[in-house]
Amino acid sequence: MLADKAYDADRIRGLIEEQGATANIPAKSNRKWKPCLSKRLYRERNLIERFFSKLKHFRRVATRYDKLAANFLAMVQLASMRLWLRAYESSCNCGCFPRALVEAHTSGCRILKEGSSHE
Repeated sequence: MLADKAYDADRIRGLIEEQGATANIPAKSNRKWKPCLSKRLYRERNLIERFFSKLKHFRRVATRYDKLAANFLAMVQLASMRLWLRAYESSCNCGCFPRALVEAHTSGCRILKEGSSHE
């Protein structure tokens, strides 16, 4: 479980361990006992923070106009799909597929670009 310093409390760490997960939370400066922290894993938290930031750029998600939770969840899913497609449509510039249909693995696009026929 990745979290920032605000969640560094023995009670929260205990709840995380009860669920069978490992807490990867940096220690507050006033904590006497410093638990171990994987800095490499903690850097991955940045990806999640940036995703939620981009998700909140969608006005309907940021302001939550929907009264029903199911409708709001559907909008969050649509916005997430749009972000995912936008990330992968720019990963291939070879022109072998329409931009919206490019797969995440660009190695297949390189093979087609080298001279294979488009089947």
